[in-house]
Amino acid sequence: MPSTYGRKFHNRCKKHHSSYGYACNSTSDFNILSFGAKANGVSDDSKKLVAAWKAACKVGGGILKIPSNHKFLIKPVTFQGPCTGHVIDGTLLAPSNVRSWSKSNLFQWINFKWAHNITIQGSGTIDGQGYNWWVPMESKHVNVDIKPTALRFYASDDIMAHDITIKNSPQVHLKFDNCQGVKVNNITILAPGNSPNTDGIHLQNTRDVEIMHSNIGTGDDCVSMQTGSSNVHIHHINCGPGHGISIGGLGKDKSVACVFDVLVEYSNIQNTLYGARIKTWQGGIGLVKNITFTNIQVENVNFPIVINQYYRDKSLCKNQSGSVAIQEVNFDRITGSYSTQPIHLACSNDIPCTEVDLSNIQLKPTRRPLEGSQHQQALCYNSYGNSKGILIPSSMNYCLKKDGGGSIHQISRFSNELC
Repeated sequence: MPSTYGRKFHNRCKKHHSSYGYACNSTSDFNILSFGAKANGVSDDSKKLVAAWKAACKVGGGILKIPSNHKFLIKPVTFQGPCTGHVIDGTLLAPSNVRSWSKSNLFQWINFKWAHNITIQGSGTIDGQGYNWWVPMESKHVNVDIKPTALRFYASDDIMAHDITIKNSPQVHLKFDNCQGVKVNNITILAPGNSPNTDGIHLQNTRDVEIMHSNIGTGDDCVSMQTGSSNVHIHHINCGPGHGISIGGLGKDKSVACVFDVLVEYSNIQNTLYGARIKTWQGGIGLVKNITFTNIQVENVNFPIVINQYYRDKSLCKNQSGSVAIQEVNFDRITGSYSTQPIHLACSNDIPCTEVDLSNIQLKPTRRPLEGSQHQQALCYNSYGNSKGILIPSSMNYCLKKDGGGSIHQISRFSNELC
């Protein structure tokens, strides 16, 4: 199991500044309205937001406040430095016109860089207004494959985000990249189920993470964990619609990918394509190890339990050799209903999945199959491990292979050395 509470998250109120929901002094608040923001949702308030941020940074424990019952149109901005807090009670609006975005700002909308011990909180909304990005586009003005992330933290540590709502991002809603010490609590992330690539929370090269008591429903993964993610604890999440809670895709373009020590527990996943999923690109190298999905309730999920090591671009038809190795994965106490296949473990021909445990899983079909079709049986291809406890459907009892011997252990040692 990962060390889920290994890091100490500081009490901002006592140590640094006044904080929404805490009882402490508020002598260092910087309200964006005091800096001349129009707050009508039409005029550009970006410079006023940056001015308020810079002023707050000059004061120890300064807090930037975005008041309720106001809307602020904000163009892409980057906040740098060790400032401590935002209180968002109003609404931040991204430009809805795709053509108004410059090519240099397509990667993110609101970006925090090199922040330390920072809190983002409040009853407000960060609205990416991404609907124009989701429709097929042919434009010389923008690269249609690059779309902004709504809220990104880069190379930052000791980050807290709680109570806010993030919705309708052009692509990923909340991203942590090269960060350490992340705590996300009681946030809401919303986008239509058919909005493409709108992941809820995206982790990359980030460690010591806790995501809890949040509601996430988008057009892609509720939470996605990419290479460099480690010591991640996800619990009490309501996920759906979307693609479930996923590790990967890892190893794209034959790259090295490493993910360790992930615990996902006490969560509900409903009306999604996938539930608990690990996906790796063909041809990659590296290791996924010590992963647990436990105490998860699924409802009307197409594929509740998935390992897919055959992830690839649709344009590439030929299978590639090699894959990121997958070891020590525990699917435990996953119960509820599926609509297509209860479990789909498709492991690489060259590098099988090892030490996979299936325990106390009870999954029943949501409905009778349509006439002339049938629900798919459990699939465990080239996957080794143990089955324990009650398993429904019973085909899971015979799904996993037993230990494959020395060649598998040799592959495992090589993958461990890479990471």
